[in-house]
Amino acid sequence: MKKKIAAVSLGCDKNRVDTENMLYLLTQADYELTQNVEEADYILINTCGFIEKAKKESIATVLEMADYKKGGRKLIVTGCLAERYGKELFDGLREVDAFVGVQSEDRIVDVIRKLDGGERMLDISCEYRGYEAGRVLTTPYHYAYLKIADGCDNRCSYCAIPYIRGRYRSTAMPLLLEEARGLVEQGVKEIILVAQDTTLYGKDLYGKPALKELLKELVKLDLWKIRILYAYPERIDRELIELISREEKVAKYLDIPLQHIDDAVLKRMNRKSTRCGIEAMLGMIKDIDSDIAVRTTFIAGFNSETDERYAALKEFVSRTECIDYAGFFGYSPEEGTPAIQFTDGAVSKKTTAARVKELERIWSEKTKKLQQKYVGKTLEVIYEGIDFDKQRLWGRTEHNAPEIDTRVYLEADFPLDIGQVYPAQIYKADFNLYGRIWEKKL
Repeated sequence: MKKKIAAVSLGCDKNRVDTENMLYLLTQADYELTQNVEEADYILINTCGFIEKAKKESIATVLEMADYKKGGRKLIVTGCLAERYGKELFDGLREVDAFVGVQSEDRIVDVIRKLDGGERMLDISCEYRGYEAGRVLTTPYHYAYLKIADGCDNRCSYCAIPYIRGRYRSTAMPLLLEEARGLVEQGVKEIILVAQDTTLYGKDLYGKPALKELLKELVKLDLWKIRILYAYPERIDRELIELISREEKVAKYLDIPLQHIDDAVLKRMNRKSTRCGIEAMLGMIKDIDSDIAVRTTFIAGFNSETDERYAALKEFVSRTECIDYAGFFGYSPEEGTPAIQFTDGAVSKKTTAARVKELERIWSEKTKKLQQKYVGKTLEVIYEGIDFDKQRLWGRTEHNAPEIDTRVYLEADFPLDIGQVYPAQIYKADFNLYGRIWEKKL
């Protein structure tokens, strides 16, 4: 009888791809996957260790899964938390049978086999070898993430990712195109490009960034859309925006983490942007194609964010007409980062939380106004399923990334197929859009 493995993937979509790679390796080794923890022989938790909230969620999940260890089940913890704190957790969390760092996940099959031999393991490798593997998709079949690089060279002062995942390492373009073709053959209609910095893709391999060249190859595939996440502002140029504008298969959507707008805060964050540069870049995008939706994130409460500097961020968020979606996070001091050494200008947790809450309130109201521009238009919508809480059909346009942006709630007089694209006439907007589908799929 095949032994069964249940997996829990926490954190970002890049982590999800790592989980999918490990699941593929395990299925190739004749293990069977299950969603039922109680029938699993092994429980694999791929963790996030990026910020305090994520670390707490990871530890809570590990302890929750440890309750299922009765009957001889083995518990394996992989990912960023294991990479960052594996040595300390190995002694502190005796419930865990193996800690496997991000550089060692290609050895997951060997780890599990050693556990069967009675070993308790800590496998944290300092050397990145890379590995080629297939995928077991954990997303709905019609979209998938394509991780085009790992690690980061940007060295933002608040960020632990370079210390967890190492230097920036692009995946060779032929391998990415082969993986993308395989995803399309499985029925994927939307490929979402992810990395810590997608706009730096290829510089380490080809001597210069090659994201545009990658896009020009991907659009040759039979896809609905290719979506770009995590593009850094200082590397966005006119050529990239013109490509997004003219290529039908590239979603008119760009995720650009800005993090702040005040020059002094940006400098202390070790960001390369300035307010003037950010505003010019955003204006350039909208001048070329006002239909390109821009999503961003901001960090409130970073060290040295005085009341005046926070007011500058608040004013920008309230005033800008060049951003369509925004997320707000409170600064999380992380050991091992340069920012943890800053001794002046600390912002209290209470003040940080209040600032995040205020920015979220402002943006929530602003979103309702921004959404009005779609009323009366007919948009392509990819149908996702039923929102059982609202008892409504729903989907996304090319302006919405999965799980993080707004939705389109739908009406139709005929059954809709999940993952199919339909024309929807938008008749109402609040925080979300509301549309009617009169025609069959496109």
